[in-house]
Amino acid sequence: MKHILLIFLDGIGLGDDDPETNPFAVADTPTLIKLANGHRWLARTGIQHSERAVFVPTDAQMGVPGKPQSATGQATILTGRNVPHLIGEHYGPRPNEAIRTILHQDNFFKQVVAHDLPAALLEGYPPRWHDTVNRGKRLRSSYQEAAHSAGLPLFTEKEIYSGDALTVDWTGDGWRKELGYIDNPIYTPIEAGVKMAHLGRRYAFSFFSHWVTDTIGHRGTVADGAHMLEIFDGVMAGALASWQDEDGLMIITSDHGNMEDLRHTKHTENTVPTVIIGEGKEAFASSLHSLADLVPQMARYLFDTTTDRDAPAAIT
Repeated sequence: MKHILLIFLDGIGLGDDDPETNPFAVADTPTLIKLANGHRWLARTGIQHSERAVFVPTDAQMGVPGKPQSATGQATILTGRNVPHLIGEHYGPRPNEAIRTILHQDNFFKQVVAHDLPAALLEGYPPRWHDTVNRGKRLRSSYQEAAHSAGLPLFTEKEIYSGDALTVDWTGDGWRKELGYIDNPIYTPIEAGVKMAHLGRRYAFSFFSHWVTDTIGHRGTVADGAHMLEIFDGVMAGALASWQDEDGLMIITSDHGNMEDLRHTKHTENTVPTVIIGEGKEAFASSLHSLADLVPQMARYLFDTTTDRDAPAAIT
């Protein structure tokens, strides 16, 4: 079974080399820099090829005026369709009825399940989150809605405790500091990365979402962002040590820019970083230009087939 592990970091774009406003310009991230062939993740970096990865600046705006938003960006990542174009605007943070309809029509989780292959979201959610969703008091995000529409369970604290899922911050520290847990598993960043890679090998397609970067972009500081990037750097060091290139593709991407420009609290129109790791990375990267290109490339890799989605999706 081939594997794709997609690591989604909400709200990270490629910004200026300015340590006063951009955490990517100042954070100590040797692993991330190595993935970009010795470069920091900045607007000037451009496409980079390294031993284990291809780094591709990726269009999140897709011809639609305005600042990209979470619901449409995430839906595009998981459907291969230019969702902002289809609904006439960038929209978020959570999907409206039009976006939910598109997600329910088809998404990559549903495609994987239709091929009788296993798929999962790798993060678990606390009981209060499940309760508010089940009572209709909270909408799922686009990626959660995509998994739900495919009939996949959204993990709970049970899977966190059993080691079958991770918390959104990877380490589990946030559940103790923010949610009041006293005995949930705690990992170092490197241990969390090893765990994430281990979980990813259970599934043909797995998706891990981290939204703290977007929260920092809206109301955090450069120091907050640098600290989070340094945690992620450790996570990726652990994941890369555990994940062999022949295991499949590990992909990092985002839905829109935000944390890379802390002069303000709004999203940006910057390109976002996509990093492809593993055997087949060059072929995957060769046709990657916008967020709408991810699903066609993942389908080619995982199903070894071509579909109507192989046509350029950014203008449909």
